[in-house]
Amino acid sequence: MTVLMRRSWLLIGGAGCLAVLGLLGRGFFGRPEPDRPARISVAAVGDLMPATDFPAGRLPPDDGRGLFDDAAGYLAAADLAFGNLEGPVCEGGACLKPLNRAGWHAFRIPPRYAPRLAAAGFDVFSLANNHVRDFGPAGYEATRAALEKAGIGYADAEGQLAAFRVRGRRVAVAAYYYGGGERSILRPEVPWSEIRRLDRDYDIVIVSAHGGAEGPAALRLPFRPEYYLGEARGDLAAFGRGAVEAGADLVLMHGPHVPRALEVYRGRLIAYSLGNFCTTGDFGLDGAAGLAPLLWVELDGRGRYLGHTVYSFRQAPGRGPKLDETDAAAELVDRLSRLDFPGRPVSQTGD
Repeated sequence: MTVLMRRSWLLIGGAGCLAVLGLLGRGFFGRPEPDRPARISVAAVGDLMPATDFPAGRLPPDDGRGLFDDAAGYLAAADLAFGNLEGPVCEGGACLKPLNRAGWHAFRIPPRYAPRLAAAGFDVFSLANNHVRDFGPAGYEATRAALEKAGIGYADAEGQLAAFRVRGRRVAVAAYYYGGGERSILRPEVPWSEIRRLDRDYDIVIVSAHGGAEGPAALRLPFRPEYYLGEARGDLAAFGRGAVEAGADLVLMHGPHVPRALEVYRGRLIAYSLGNFCTTGDFGLDGAAGLAPLLWVELDGRGRYLGHTVYSFRQAPGRGPKLDETDAAAELVDRLSRLDFPGRPVSQTGD
């Protein structure tokens, strides 16, 4: 099934929101100008788990109403705003995760947060991750219903595709992760085959992928298959480049919970991890995990990379992402890009 939506940023943005754009961030143009007809803008962030009432309540102040105050202008100004939703949006039910295992966690986002995510400017989420089914099939169906009611598109590991018409162009968003099924990055030939089909049917194909090792030791791209807690998490470099070769125009990865490098490969941008963006409470926000990059990408009408900016946000316990005047997230992404791809500045296209 395909979710068909029309981008409505003009209704939720406004001049007041646009005024904050361009204050921070390191990129190749200063202030985003989404009204330029030759350009399509995408705002992308990593993992979002804005609140959970399981196993204990970790709800933000004012029940989350101001979580995205600093970020909403950026999200609403883009033609398309993307994030990875790390948890089911549901009430009640039985948790299916064995929480007695080291390193395992489960979340449950109250349904009243769905319209707040829509109001922040999000258009589409990836649901292809290891938390969206924490409360089983019933929790997952409740998640889909909550997002549809809020007017947010989604792509998942079950074959769901999010499709949009943006500035007259047909845009598809497909999501993959390291789990089983047809959309597993552990069997990349199957996703690549789907991407080739999407490339024939759509003008622009955006691919989301959830995988990789986790934590502060996972900042660098290893260029080989990755594992975490003994679980295979995919070879992100091979998957991302293969996705571009198959027809992806923008590849957005998440899962390591820290930012990683950017690469321009064959004229398309690959973000190897967008880290965390909005994490409830004080869960895992030390060091680089507390840095929250917002990637602004501009593409032409055929999906070719035109430029990007990384806007720097920072998380702290009990609050959402806040603008970071030190520009730490952008500096980290820039440094990692130069380390992982020496001699190939991200501003240059080609092999």
